[in-house]
Amino acid sequence: MGFYLYKGLKKPLVFFGLKGKYIFYAVGVIGVGVIAALILSKFGLLGSLLGLAVTAGGVYFIFKRQDKYGLYAKTKNFDQVLIFPKKINNKTLLGYVQNKKTSI
Repeated sequence: MGFYLYKGLKKPLVFFGLKGKYIFYAVGVIGVGVIAALILSKFGLLGSLLGLAVTAGGVYFIFKRQDKYGLYAKTKNFDQVLIFPKKINNKTLLGYVQNKKTSI
């Protein structure tokens, strides 16, 4: 008797283009940005606009980070050289070997 395990949709949660953990990062940046804008509003409209601009920049930075590093924490080695073997067609290889045997 087996047990069924619900594994979800096997897709990350997406909200306004942000995926998975970056949604929580953006919510944190927006929350801190709103609080900063409220504190900076003591200095007038310019302070509020500065706080909101920093918030918008933080969310933009999160979008760029998601594009650069991706959703999962995989180790990336950009200095690695990958060499893929050439696919060998068996019919061509066998035909070449048979032609060599008959020509001898």
